Amino acid sequence: MITTVLPTYVRADLSFERAEGAWLMAADGRRFLDFGAGVAVNSLGHHHPHLLAALKEQAEKIWHSSNLFRVPGQETLSQRLVDATFADTVFFTNSGAEAMECAIKMARRFQWGEGRPERYRLITFEGAFHGRTLATIAAGGQAKYLEGFGPKVDGFDQVPFGDHVALKAAIGPQTAGILVEPVQGEGGVRTIPVECLKGLRALCDDHDLLLIFDEVQCGMGRTGRLFAHEWAGVTPDIMGIAKAIGGGFPLGACLGTERAARHMTAGTHGSTFGGNPLAMAVGNAVMDIINTPTFLERVGDISNRLKQSLGALMDAFPDVIQEVRGKGLILGLKCKGSNTALRDAALAHGLITITAGDNVVRLLPPLNLTDEEISIALEKLHAACAVVSGAQEAAA
Repeated sequence: MITTVLPTYVRADLSFERAEGAWLMAADGRRFLDFGAGVAVNSLGHHHPHLLAALKEQAEKIWHSSNLFRVPGQETLSQRLVDATFADTVFFTNSGAEAMECAIKMARRFQWGEGRPERYRLITFEGAFHGRTLATIAAGGQAKYLEGFGPKVDGFDQVPFGDHVALKAAIGPQTAGILVEPVQGEGGVRTIPVECLKGLRALCDDHDLLLIFDEVQCGMGRTGRLFAHEWAGVTPDIMGIAKAIGGGFPLGACLGTERAARHMTAGTHGSTFGGNPLAMAVGNAVMDIINTPTFLERVGDISNRLKQSLGALMDAFPDVIQEVRGKGLILGLKCKGSNTALRDAALAHGLITITAGDNVVRLLPPLNLTDEEISIALEKLHAACAVVSGAQEAAA
């Protein structure tokens, strides 16, 4: 018999009733250090006082009015995002998938508006993840997400990760742009090198293509800059963001330059709930904290300490960990054995992690993690690795 909640998730038999900072408390009293942050969503941890105050204040005023009317919070947050980024305009959504849908539509609409309707295809990369809608699973191209949902939405040409020859060969008369995650999250925490991002920008300029970044998971301070592409000194034409911008409240956005967005006129796109007053209050509160030099510098400092310590952990357990990947506080442990074994061992020791593609365990802690919490996490990871190592030895 089917469950009342559609059984599309493989859920751990665990639920939480309270949370504070980087900690989650289960109904049975157990405490868990949260190095998943709701899949990079709880950027400032749980129950953050500034976010809570902003939400409570707005909830006492108005929750929803629809986009048939001005929403002052949208005007404030869009201006702040424009001031902090390459963008000239912002469309607010409820999720990352919606942000990427808007990005795809904006790219197609741009080429159509420029008199090139045949240019509708986007080049994407193996291992990518751009969401769960029909268009975004086609963009990601992963068979496990496409199975049973055919026919696949047309318009996406996928090339192997890091294959520059294949990338150039994929550009044709129907190509509208290139879509890439500066750091692949679901694909195994694989970072696009700085020179490659620069090369993508140059390639798009040479062929009059749009460069689209998906920073849904790696954006909003997670790498130690407000957005991951800033490390390369390049800018996209369009970018989708979500997760951390809402700090736990459903919020996403599609950012674009004036040129890329100039054909997105009235009636071409919309969202009933996107940019509602509650989401805008929280998004502005998140920006108050994350978009400051001192906060981002702190992310860089603690991430360097964490990554160095993970390197030492790999040295201690070379039979368990093959590689430490990532940048800032989006880190991955490439496993030699099963990544689920390491995830489960960590959970048994009170540490929440998340698996990813390429046999990786992701570490996505809150960005305001403390030094003490890093030490606790490393102790728990050490214990988990010892368990996995012992089990592997016994099996051998």
